[in-house]
Amino acid sequence: MIRFTPCLIVILLTVIEMCSGSPILAAEPRPNVLFIAVDDLNHWVGHLGRNPQTITPNLDRLAKMGVSFTNAHCAAPVCNPSRAALLSGRRPGSTGVYDNNNPYDPVISSDQSLVTQFRSAGYKTCGMGKLWHGGLGFASQWEETGGRERDGKKSIVQDRSIGGIAFGVINGGDEEVSDTQIADYGIAELAKSHDRPFFLTLGFHKPHMPWNVPQKYFDQHPLDQIQLPPTKVGDLDDVPPGGLRMAKPAGDHAAVLQSGRWKEAVQAYLATITYLDGQVGRVLDALEKSPHHDNTIICLWGDHGWHLGEKEHWRKFALWEEATRAPLIWVVPGVTPSGEICTQPVDFMSIYPTLCELAEIPRPDHVEGHSIRPLLKNPASPWSHAAVTTFGQSNHAVRDLNWRYIRYADGGEELYDHSQDPYEWTNLAGKVEYQSRIAELAAFLPAVNVEPVPGAGQKGGKAGKGGGKKKQNRSGKETGSRK
Repeated sequence: MIRFTPCLIVILLTVIEMCSGSPILAAEPRPNVLFIAVDDLNHWVGHLGRNPQTITPNLDRLAKMGVSFTNAHCAAPVCNPSRAALLSGRRPGSTGVYDNNNPYDPVISSDQSLVTQFRSAGYKTCGMGKLWHGGLGFASQWEETGGRERDGKKSIVQDRSIGGIAFGVINGGDEEVSDTQIADYGIAELAKSHDRPFFLTLGFHKPHMPWNVPQKYFDQHPLDQIQLPPTKVGDLDDVPPGGLRMAKPAGDHAAVLQSGRWKEAVQAYLATITYLDGQVGRVLDALEKSPHHDNTIICLWGDHGWHLGEKEHWRKFALWEEATRAPLIWVVPGVTPSGEICTQPVDFMSIYPTLCELAEIPRPDHVEGHSIRPLLKNPASPWSHAAVTTFGQSNHAVRDLNWRYIRYADGGEELYDHSQDPYEWTNLAGKVEYQSRIAELAAFLPAVNVEPVPGAGQKGGKAGKGGGKKKQNRSGKETGSRK
């Protein structure tokens, strides 16, 4: 019996090549994945053009490296359901995970996770920070993790919070913010040699509240130069009850107005974004210097948007543009052109199937989203899908190229023409001439709206049915209860 040693195999391949006259090509190495999740980052990013006060040179630099989606929207405008949907490939209406108080693990299994698919395909899966709500999530997904961030040294010079809108100045430098440690972990992993492809997750916490960063970031946004978001007196007069229940203008917005310190809150959010941008820049620098630069997919996403007084609303927890729109940037060697913008409407349910396709990993049957690989290759490609966002059972927003349509569980509706009304000040849903437009958009509404997963201490599945505002403690950390 002939034993096929490595030396003999090489000789045989050489003979075959000589006889056939055709070279035998080695298989292309599978791409690495650098998966960057950012918590509570809305579309106040320089190249997205929503707010001219932003200082985000590194996010803008990343956009110039590949394709940035300017009309990208979360599956849910809340941390837990947004991440559960993106990472499981199942929409909130399919799982019942609508809000932070609906645990995902009773209805989503580890084997459904995007990260698990890559580990099962032979990837080294490693990460640090926040991926699923509360941390990295299922332990079985990971081959290696960076551990828990050190957060005990943080010292606030002055707490400047306005009610539940929590912010202040840190006494010290970047090392006092835990996201610096997450960037450090990513930099160390990128500097290593790996014997197989890796799926590296960096889950940054900022700009989630509390907006506590060093003074130098506040200094980059002088208070006397801060501009408030565009608003309209009586903006909520044409909003149906379902939308008013989510916005609760008598809460955060009333407190901010009464304080007279609206600009301070905007300054703090901008400062925290600028800090986050610096950490992303450090990671990009490390990748450019690493041996993995030419074979690493980068996917950066913010889990949902954030209001800072638009429509008399703060935080997320709503179905308007400011709450649903967030950055989505892709760099795919050999696929994406450089510095291209895609204006087609996409939601984050696209991330799971797209990564599977790019890495040639079979797409699991449970995944509901559409791959955007055609848009990555050519951002002007035809696209027949809309972006869909869900908050609470049977409350949905549909966003296409120019329109936003909202239907609440009680039948209330909103319709906005973004070509004329980018801040959604005029609800057109009650006008007869727009009923055909509503019918077109309503065709994208999810058909499945299961009961919410019961939270801790709940007897039945009624959590999150009407939407609303999440309680937060003084540090800005979300709790599982509702007002």
